[in-house]
Amino acid sequence: MGHSLLHILPEVEQALQQGQPVVALESTIISHGMPYPKNVETALAVEDMVRANGAIPATIAIMDGKCYVGLTHEQLELFGNAKGVWKVSLRDIPYVLSKNLNGATTVAATMRIAAMAGIKIFVTGGIGGVHRGAADSMDISADLTEMAQTSVAVVSAGVKSILDIGLTLEYLETKGIPVVTYGQDQLPGFYSSNSGHASPLRLDTPEEIAAMLHTKWAMELDGSVLIANPLPAGQEIPTDEMEAHILTALAAADKEKIKGKEITPFLLSYLATHTDGESLQSNIALILHNAALGAKIAVAFTKR
Repeated sequence: MGHSLLHILPEVEQALQQGQPVVALESTIISHGMPYPKNVETALAVEDMVRANGAIPATIAIMDGKCYVGLTHEQLELFGNAKGVWKVSLRDIPYVLSKNLNGATTVAATMRIAAMAGIKIFVTGGIGGVHRGAADSMDISADLTEMAQTSVAVVSAGVKSILDIGLTLEYLETKGIPVVTYGQDQLPGFYSSNSGHASPLRLDTPEEIAAMLHTKWAMELDGSVLIANPLPAGQEIPTDEMEAHILTALAAADKEKIKGKEITPFLLSYLATHTDGESLQSNIALILHNAALGAKIAVAFTKR
């Protein structure tokens, strides 16, 4: 926790020192995932949800040449409203730090910084993975390689449905990353509760998940566990309906030659616009839903 490039919010630092449950949160969803002011409202609501379920939230971002672990309300506003905020994956961290730029952290970057601070549970919306058409583009998210080596559990609504979920599951298996779905046998598909793929593993309580995490890391098996948390039925978008929108969005991205780290923000924005905001509402619902579960797992993990 004493790393010279870390700036830990006093509340978070005290919780870590006292062995209290802490949940890491990413900042890309604030700067690149939603429009202002909905992004800041959601970030604050997610932090409130973590607190309501017994843990301390630590939203992670980069500014002033430091990795910030825990942000103030004013800093959340900055990242929600500022122009030119970098979308920071693992490869970008040294550049953004050394140039004193503002950076919103992806899953991979947030995991690494959380691990530096000693945080074991991280909540996000959905992870990156193997992109559709990766056989030609070789576009595979750094989220997956980071999950193979960094021992921070990731609570999400599964793999983002704009990706190739089947190939992502294959990659996760190759890297030895357990995939556990909470409370059902089917892997959720981000906006939908069922991706059409069976979940490799299932656990039904936060305590069971916490026990598995302890067992994995006690065996010195480095790396993450992906904990997939399906949306409740009333908040999801049916898989077939969402897939039609995704195919249209992918075609639009291809036409405009959108690639690399710009593709995911483009697709999420396109989907929000072309689903009359329904996908945005589902996105907000799932991150709140994940925050509640992540906090419960953090509490159970700390008790053990």
